[in-house]
Amino acid sequence: MKKQIVCLSFILLLILANGTAAQENVWWQLPTLPLAEIYGNILIDRASSKEGVKPVTFSHWSHRTQYTCRVCHFEIDFNMMLNTTMITEDGNKHGRYCGECHDGKIAFGHTEGNCDKCHNGNISYGKEKFKNLSNLPQSQAGNGIDWVKALSGGFIKPKTYLREEIKPIVFEHQIDIETAWAGISPVVFKHAVHGQWLDCSNCHPEIFSIQREGTEGLAMEYILKYEFCGVCHGKVAFPPNDNCVRCHPKMKNPGKELEKAH
Repeated sequence: MKKQIVCLSFILLLILANGTAAQENVWWQLPTLPLAEIYGNILIDRASSKEGVKPVTFSHWSHRTQYTCRVCHFEIDFNMMLNTTMITEDGNKHGRYCGECHDGKIAFGHTEGNCDKCHNGNISYGKEKFKNLSNLPQSQAGNGIDWVKALSGGFIKPKTYLREEIKPIVFEHQIDIETAWAGISPVVFKHAVHGQWLDCSNCHPEIFSIQREGTEGLAMEYILKYEFCGVCHGKVAFPPNDNCVRCHPKMKNPGKELEKAH
């Protein structure tokens, strides 16, 4: 009898836990996420298929342990939007784009024997190496890795520059972004945390206005369409599926707050 009571209690707890999670997500059509070892992987195919070559597989998580976002998306000048950077084989061989590192010295070079390491058309290529990151701090969604804690805790030490050592811009300003729905706790945005990974120009002025409250249309529905915060959060950085309080830290009961605001 006691065993039956314990089992029923456990099942009830599971139902309640799932109900709370469902309640938090019912207001938004959250994206279906791939497996942790594939999250953030992309297929670069601006010109490969047209030339009869398989698309390039790129894993963000495997590079993220070695370099900050700034290195590729500022110093090397890769665009944030997929398949818009004019990468060419000739450019790579002459030290541009991927060739900045893939020169046979820093990383494997552009030799015939290495072609399949990039041009394989397999978005899950190299997934067996993901287990090597099991020691990093955990999160609930995306890669299942808390990259902010991984960096601040010294678990990883990615380079912030390639060519010339620079003094990082330290901007400690934290802002509260009020939400359109009354009763929903504001987003707390920490510049210092983002500045550890990104350059100011990665966000300003193309994605966000440099002026306080100058960004128009910032809303959850557009973030889920990969605009604004969603340029990164939902593709590479932790997705909205992770936890409401990651962005709305003053939320005590997300499900109830959403229900009252709706």
